[in-house]
Amino acid sequence: MRAVAASTARAAGQTRASAVKAQRRLSLATPGSQLSMSRGFSTSVQDLLSPTDTFRERHLGPSPADVKVMCEVIGVKNIDELIDQTIPAEVRRHDTMVLPDGKLGEAGSLKLIKEILSKNVIAKNFIGMGYHGTHVPGPILRNLLENPGWYTAYTPYQAEISQGRLESLINFQTLVCELTGMEVANSSLLDEGSAGAEAMAMIARTVNSKSKNQFFISDQVHPQSIDLIQVRARYFGIELIIGDHATTDFASMNKLCGALVQYPDTSGRLVDYSAMADALHGNGAHFVVSADPLALVVAKPPSEFGADIVIGSMQRFGVPMWFGGPSAAFLACSKKQVRRMPGRLIGESIDRLGNPAYRLTLQTREQHIRLDKATSNVCTAQVLLANMAAMYAVYNRSDGLKRIAKRVHGLSQLFVQQAGMAGIAIANSEAFFDTIAVDVSPKSAVSVVEMLQGKQINLRAVSDKVVTAAFDETHLEADVHALVEALKAAGVGGSSPTAAANIAVTGELPAQF
Repeated sequence: MRAVAASTARAAGQTRASAVKAQRRLSLATPGSQLSMSRGFSTSVQDLLSPTDTFRERHLGPSPADVKVMCEVIGVKNIDELIDQTIPAEVRRHDTMVLPDGKLGEAGSLKLIKEILSKNVIAKNFIGMGYHGTHVPGPILRNLLENPGWYTAYTPYQAEISQGRLESLINFQTLVCELTGMEVANSSLLDEGSAGAEAMAMIARTVNSKSKNQFFISDQVHPQSIDLIQVRARYFGIELIIGDHATTDFASMNKLCGALVQYPDTSGRLVDYSAMADALHGNGAHFVVSADPLALVVAKPPSEFGADIVIGSMQRFGVPMWFGGPSAAFLACSKKQVRRMPGRLIGESIDRLGNPAYRLTLQTREQHIRLDKATSNVCTAQVLLANMAAMYAVYNRSDGLKRIAKRVHGLSQLFVQQAGMAGIAIANSEAFFDTIAVDVSPKSAVSVVEMLQGKQINLRAVSDKVVTAAFDETHLEADVHALVEALKAAGVGGSSPTAAANIAVTGELPAQF
């Protein structure tokens, strides 16, 4: 032991006297409350038997010495005093945290979390509103979502080391352009609502007129998107008008700079907006469509009924719902608008050897270069999730995506048919894609939703007497029959079949779409 201490001390540049002191510090402890160990380490039995995989040892952070120095520099005694000075007492929690007895290691904590999670009840979800169940293909899950080479990467500014991700992102842009029928798309935004706000701001920059500072939003846009756009409009100085697009006279609204609609709308209806687009364009206003990408696989693209900008969320292209986010949004427009559009753009260039190569392009629009004059304050994009959506499309291919879209529409047709046979009134049986509106009169929508929650089925109440059911690729034929039976048990429906019972289950949309 003396030799080990001496050699260790010499290696540290210490004298032999220091080595002797080191040897004394390593002497064996006296038996008692401490456990004596043959190699000179002394510890209590409790500490000895505690888990070794404690979190404190596994995470980087300031040491006590670092904390002391930082506190001295900023003029506080300790962290508690710093918190007292920076976080008002009225917003802080003052109760004591209730923690399990003893020390929990990482394995023990994971076991406890699994026990808590096992108490969750997983309901069958039909809420929709832009969030849908989806199957994440195994190769994408393993090789992309769970791969740190993909999930730790930021926006690929260094093109020379990011060609793989850039190629995937240009696939994303190409996919969006093909679905929407537009000429150019960015490589994702944060979510559908923020994409709508960015489109509104983009139009305001394009029009650039105080006499045209009104923006119209259909009341059939998803409510969370309306909420977000309302906040953004307030700070942009844009007057927001929310109303029924079907009864609004857009030709007479001279102060209007643009309008936003949902396709299909939040109640599930497929609408041909051609007349609305013509009226807007005749008044010098721009037309924005928030579209469902899976519906666009089989439905008429917004470009064919006059859309100037198309936005939406790619969540249902292989990205889990994750309790409401995150997911990659998109924004597509014409080439003449490209210098005003927000978000990252991937383009094809050549390297110094003349070979094709991908890079971020038109970066002079962006905040890291233009600062306060940038087209947007979007500093990042949902690159990982955009890549997942692009890979989902590559994995399923065009024919696979069409089969998924037709199957989802077929499930909704089957529901309409079976509900009609049960005497349940359908409010949008003429034209729909995946979301069906059910008239639950004389019941209240809220009471029906609550009753079905007791059966682990989630629906959405859209008005006092109407609920909606949205179908996705994770649903089965058995889920459709179970939903109809649950509605009947809740007192919805009548004794005689309705006209909806005559619908054929074909997976095909009406001819006009």
